Amino acid sequence: MTNAGGLFVEPQLAAFVASALGREIPRPHRDLARVHILDTLASIVACRDLEPAALARTYALSLSGGQGMVTILGTRDRAGLVDAAFASAMTAHAAEINDFIPSAFVQPGPAIVSVALALAERRGVSGAELLRAVTVGYELAGRMPKALGLSNLRRAGLANHGIGPIFGAAATAAALMRLPEDRISDVWTYCAQQAAGSWQWLLDVEHIEKAFVFAGLGAEAGLRAALMVEAGFRGVRGALDHPAGWMRGALFSAGDGDRGYLVSQLDERSELPLTAFKRYPVGGPAQPAVEALLGMLPAIGAAPVEGVLIEMPGRWEAFRDAAMPALNLRYLTAIILLDGELEFVSAQSLQRMAHDEAVKALMARVEIRHDPAQEIPPPAPRPESARVTVTLADGRQESAFVPHVLGYPTHPMSSAEVESKALALMTPALGPERASAVVAATAQLHALPDARALIELIAR
Repeated sequence: MTNAGGLFVEPQLAAFVASALGREIPRPHRDLARVHILDTLASIVACRDLEPAALARTYALSLSGGQGMVTILGTRDRAGLVDAAFASAMTAHAAEINDFIPSAFVQPGPAIVSVALALAERRGVSGAELLRAVTVGYELAGRMPKALGLSNLRRAGLANHGIGPIFGAAATAAALMRLPEDRISDVWTYCAQQAAGSWQWLLDVEHIEKAFVFAGLGAEAGLRAALMVEAGFRGVRGALDHPAGWMRGALFSAGDGDRGYLVSQLDERSELPLTAFKRYPVGGPAQPAVEALLGMLPAIGAAPVEGVLIEMPGRWEAFRDAAMPALNLRYLTAIILLDGELEFVSAQSLQRMAHDEAVKALMARVEIRHDPAQEIPPPAPRPESARVTVTLADGRQESAFVPHVLGYPTHPMSSAEVESKALALMTPALGPERASAVVAATAQLHALPDARALIELIAR
């Protein structure tokens, strides 16, 4: 990619956001937006009682003294607008189960959907308007890291996962607030001043800092930027275009930065088809190995396991050594083989990873290796594959190669498959009738007169 030089991107972006609520979305993109909203709601329901969610909720309530006007999603607690959106986003990414854009290293749903529903509750919007605003948010969340340059961000130690959702949440908020076209530039200015997030999240053990960087930060900063502009705040005009502005500084104007990506085919294609679903409650690159192991369970049965070899592309060592359970393939392998399934709570359990002696003994017999043969050179999408070989105590071997997992952009889930996943996540907490009602409401979201109905459906 090359820098867009003298190209002016802000006028087109401003028009795109300001006109969002009146613009018809192509049916395929509308359907994708709908199921991504459903997927995020299901994540909120499933993660509501996990520690990152509980901490964020307590924090948000402490700021408003329990007198807020906006619901923290998944609960009946209420906090201030920004605080409620923050806590809702943290809840949505309290575990590894929400959507992600692998080509941008961004997880858009938690921040964008939380901000959209917080504003919907406070100001009232239709389901169709919610869909349009969320779609705009996904565009900015997916496009901004690529425009800044993935390698540029990594060299600078800046996490795409924080920056993308800030701009995505701000775009969604600006659209729902109906900010005029000539004020959208100020929104980007205040996003740029707050653009943050460190790759230090890779060292996180308890998923609390990670939930903040991936979700809470984007919801809070993006919504605040739009609210400040609505309140009259002004700043540097053209922060994305100005030769001395944030985006054209030395950090992003060299390397693989490409401002032009922000507006490339903006009205013709969408980042939504590039957005993946997690089929299993584990980190994205861990999914192929998990699928291989689950598929081998019938052949393995209760036979004692001598050892397991997992060969994979990419940053394999991160998934060998991860301190976070849902990212540690040795831990995930152990609980799958011991339990005969992958259960949502166990996949997130630090307690079990640290103290279950049978798990620790089996983890010691799991080897993770890099397999160069599975690498795919750029510009192809990053490879998501794994080869798993299980050696049993009697010398027998079972092996499986998973070239992809259903849910990735190259092999997308159908709407019915996303709905099935959502029902499985929501039914234990909401019961079958309410879980089915959430699915039914999102299926007709484009015709829903008041989007606030979704908030009540998942509240408990």
